[in-house]
Amino acid sequence: MAQTALISGIGVAGPTAAYWLAHNGWKVTVIERADSLRLGGQNIDITDAARDVVSKMGIMDDIKDRHTGEKGLQFVDTDNTAKASFPVEKKGSLTREIEILRGDLVDILVNATPKSVEYRFGVSIDTLEEKDNGVEVTFDDGTTGTFDIVIAADGMNSSTRTLILGEEGHEDYLGCWSSYFTVPRLERDNDWWRWYTSPTGVIAFLRPDNQGTMRASVNFLSDENDPPRMSLADKKAELRKRLDGAGWEAERLSDALEDVDDIFLGPLHQIKSKTWSRGRCVLAGDAAHCPTPYTGMGTTLALIGSYILANELAAHTNHEDAFKAYEEKFRAFAEKSQKLPPGVPDLAYAQSRFKVSLINAGASIAASSAVQGFASLFGGGSKVDEDEFDLPDYEKAKAA
Repeated sequence: MAQTALISGIGVAGPTAAYWLAHNGWKVTVIERADSLRLGGQNIDITDAARDVVSKMGIMDDIKDRHTGEKGLQFVDTDNTAKASFPVEKKGSLTREIEILRGDLVDILVNATPKSVEYRFGVSIDTLEEKDNGVEVTFDDGTTGTFDIVIAADGMNSSTRTLILGEEGHEDYLGCWSSYFTVPRLERDNDWWRWYTSPTGVIAFLRPDNQGTMRASVNFLSDENDPPRMSLADKKAELRKRLDGAGWEAERLSDALEDVDDIFLGPLHQIKSKTWSRGRCVLAGDAAHCPTPYTGMGTTLALIGSYILANELAAHTNHEDAFKAYEEKFRAFAEKSQKLPPGVPDLAYAQSRFKVSLINAGASIAASSAVQGFASLFGGGSKVDEDEFDLPDYEKAKAA
């Protein structure tokens, strides 16, 4: 009889783990609390050995076909004048070779999973109870099921992680909030990621997508790390408050919120759990090791980690051995990927025009030909680097 797995969360990690478990003969069910696929979201990138993972899944061409077309990163002033430009091939650019909308990647991953994988929407886990022969799960719609393994892949704010490990000691608050939403594209927009630093302590982004719209982000410092649940109206009111008097495209973004029906807004935490598993339950993706957008590594970690977790489960008869191997092979890289530059994110936020001028001047110096040439001596230049992580080849291991 095939082994069974329940995966909570249809983001990047969940479908990736489902793909590889099903590829190895497991019977997989994936649940999502939303009523349908969440196809919104911001531009994300795929780097390091994650490129090898999607190549093994046969979806690299599909991903490249949905490239956002982003040319690189520009620091702009309140008049929308570029103070520093980092094309995609330049050292210091946060735009990578493979840029795709999060929703597009999720759509590709779900469509790549075998037909045997069952997807259930509008449902979440209510309780978990471990038995000798598996985990008994009660869902919030009153249904139940028993599975050999339960995987929490439901993101930074994972409710499943809390059921598995409890509430304490997992979140490291970075002192700032972030938001993502989609706005209409205007004639003055271009195909650069435009980064604006306001003297009011707000950082705002506008990034191109492949759907004729723009992806916006508003970011700010806050002491509030555990806000009450916010309605859509609450989120719009908070963003309008932060955008008031910020300059640049602030008024445009504030006005555009009127027609926005999907906003991510909340505090940013890094997830640093001492263990990624308990009993027959295990964490994957941001639920296990969220690095936050400041590292640009969230998608890469989700793809690599889920690949390793699923293949280790297939390679071992005992789940405890599989979970141990998963952490031994991947935890060090995940933790290294969480490291932030000194002073980040605080130094990125300005509280005066003088600080804004320093930030833009620093970016201009970094983008200069002299600095770029010097940096290239130390391996800078293209973002297409050699893989730092040595991805295990489980097919070769089977053949041996």
